[in-house]
Amino acid sequence: MRIWQSHELGDPIDVLKLEEVPDPVPGPGQVVIDTTAVGLTFPDVLQCRGMYQVKTTFPHVPGGETAGIVSALGDGVQGLDIGTAVTLLGGGLAEKHAVAAASCHAYPTDALTAGEAAALPVNYCTTLFALHNRAKVQPGETVLITGAAGGTGTACIQLALAAGAIPIAIVGGEEKAALVRSLGCELVVDHRETPEWVDTVREMSGGGVDVAYDAVGGDAFHQVRRCMAWDGRLLIIGFVGGIADAPTNHALLKNYSIVGVHWGASLMRDPDSVGRQMQDIFDLARAGKVKPALYPPVPFEQAARTIQDIAERKVSGKAIVDLTL
Repeated sequence: MRIWQSHELGDPIDVLKLEEVPDPVPGPGQVVIDTTAVGLTFPDVLQCRGMYQVKTTFPHVPGGETAGIVSALGDGVQGLDIGTAVTLLGGGLAEKHAVAAASCHAYPTDALTAGEAAALPVNYCTTLFALHNRAKVQPGETVLITGAAGGTGTACIQLALAAGAIPIAIVGGEEKAALVRSLGCELVVDHRETPEWVDTVREMSGGGVDVAYDAVGGDAFHQVRRCMAWDGRLLIIGFVGGIADAPTNHALLKNYSIVGVHWGASLMRDPDSVGRQMQDIFDLARAGKVKPALYPPVPFEQAARTIQDIAERKVSGKAIVDLTL
């Protein structure tokens, strides 16, 4: 089978190679899935470069979200049948995977395509955890979202709306503004037109936002913190724009909380939580409240180029590799 993997650190386009390896065989408690789609995220860029908080090991296979069809069962597997469409956290850019049956989640094929199912595990579970476990978001609260046209940002718009909250999207450019409006976000700020957007967000939110979902960091963080309402919760999601120093006196004076969101580490403490989160997201998909905004899916052969496009911020919505193309 074919697999994308790297053996050294560097930019994705330089270090990722399409190689041939033997087909996997399922061990006890495992299934083999034939991959139909793989979701890509900014951490894939960081791992290729050796800049992620988890050390990159070699050979490295990018893509932490996978959808596929069960094609073989190992000893002791129950609850999954050959032919079942599943999605999982793990797998990656390979045509087949042997994975733990317990890591697979059968998704509703009447509500989600394979590409949409592959878009769920990281972005939607992270966001569900962020909004509900960490921020305790309430109906009617405002949610400021940086990088709102990306994979996590579009997930946050949908999950905020599903919770009865009011999203405020920060985007760069009219194309991205149109994307977030198409998802039902009515309050949109184009930072290219309004580089200093604090006053605009304050006006939109009636004085300050209750929750901020900051996947950008860097200089944007300092505008985000100035938008916080009394008793607000500023969620630290990621650092696409760099790691910012937080002035603790500002948090004290405005009585807001700076809240870390490390969904992956939370799974080590509560491994069953991912199953509960996926079922909640499937229910929202059936209800029409979750529909991942996909960047035009690309064939398997273009995977390295697409990860590089994520690095260069050329992607809107969720990047997907579709192995049926």
